[in-house]
Amino acid sequence: MRKMLVATAVLLAAATGCGSGGSGGAPKDDTPKIPRTASGSLEHLAKEVGCRPDIQTDAADIRQANCGSGDGRYILATFTTDTGQAQWFDEANDYGGVYLVGPKWIAVGGAAQLTKLRGRLGGTLERPDSHHTGSSGGGGHEAG
Repeated sequence: MRKMLVATAVLLAAATGCGSGGSGGAPKDDTPKIPRTASGSLEHLAKEVGCRPDIQTDAADIRQANCGSGDGRYILATFTTDTGQAQWFDEANDYGGVYLVGPKWIAVGGAAQLTKLRGRLGGTLERPDSHHTGSSGGGGHEAG
């Protein structure tokens, strides 16, 4: 079940242009200030970013919702334990992509969308190693 949830989240990210591409070279002045990292329930996090969450998974250890539409679409997932979040993220490692990670929550979407969310929720942008992209190495994170 968890692998299906991870795969669904990653497929959504791919469909919304979650590549590492972009124009690059943007002036640092355009970088949003990163607030203190948010915490709380799925509904609380969704409210912080102006999302009406469409709950897709409501299980004992994970709650997951779709937010936004079109190119602005993303997934918010909350976890009851740090261990559950770590296991989910380890499985996501097989798919690559970009993730916004906070305490017991992860957002999955396009890089531009996650940058905007980071300006509201704080957190760390994570790019796990991928076994499917053909690239070597490349995992990492941006601390905030």
